[in-house]
Amino acid sequence: MTHPLASRFPSRAALALCLGLLAVGLETAFAADATLPPKSEINPAAGTGATFHPPPESEIPKNEFGKMIKLGRDIMLDTPQYAGKYVGNTLSCVNCHTDAGRMAGSAPLWAAYVNYPAYRSKNKKVNTFEERIQGCFRFSQNGKAPPLGSKTLVALQSYSYWLAKGLPTDEKVAGRGYPDLAAPALPPNYARGKAVYEARCAVCHTASGAGRYVDGKTVFPPLWGDKSFNWGAGMGSYKNAAKFIYANMPYGQSYSLTPQQAWDVAYFMDAHERPQDPRWKGSVAATRAAFHDSKFSLYGETINGKVLGDIGPPKNH
Repeated sequence: MTHPLASRFPSRAALALCLGLLAVGLETAFAADATLPPKSEINPAAGTGATFHPPPESEIPKNEFGKMIKLGRDIMLDTPQYAGKYVGNTLSCVNCHTDAGRMAGSAPLWAAYVNYPAYRSKNKKVNTFEERIQGCFRFSQNGKAPPLGSKTLVALQSYSYWLAKGLPTDEKVAGRGYPDLAAPALPPNYARGKAVYEARCAVCHTASGAGRYVDGKTVFPPLWGDKSFNWGAGMGSYKNAAKFIYANMPYGQSYSLTPQQAWDVAYFMDAHERPQDPRWKGSVAATRAAFHDSKFSLYGETINGKVLGDIGPPKNH
């Protein structure tokens, strides 16, 4: 499987360099831990029990519906280009839903689609699938929600519907979300996480966490700072981030980190400032009490002498 953004950029030199560097040490990592899956199965789906395979792109209908499916796929792959007016950072959907939303164990769209409408504790109401996608734009994309029935939401829903062809509804399909991750043996730690980040992550995401760009296009996304997801995003929970990282990162090296390393580096990533939660209640304390009352959220916590989230009201919302 190629990198989900590779075909979208005219220059691949930076991408090739990063992937080459990531491959260094892979043999050692697998030789050292016999519990890891075989190298032939190094992808997020390993160990999820997933048996469903979405249809290949060659089967997209050659009609008006097919055009909408393709638009949904394109939005997944390059959200700033195809849905830019709703995006407030440089991330694309594919950064959290790899292989254009097809990969089991990487929050695949087909597994999510068949489980909506559903109640969400995040906004305390039953959400349609379109409303769930609206949340992604508002939080993960740090943007604004496309209107219900808009071309953007219709395209993403059409693509998800098509990927889920043949799946029954209202079932917890194997491969949904990110694989479960055992609790860490030690409490997640900033210093250990920093060491993991510098050794395994910075080559792609840079030491500053700002991501890498080629010709103005995002090759590897920013993990914190103004161009990343905001405090309301799912990745703002370092538990969610740890599950994603363990199964999906470094890219192409699924499960090469230990669970402890995944927890530690997720903690380190989330211990950095990012855009304000758009549900801002006027103060960090009030916003944490309303939306971040969890041991897995660092919003409002003091890290390195700074209260995270203490950056004032949200911008551009």
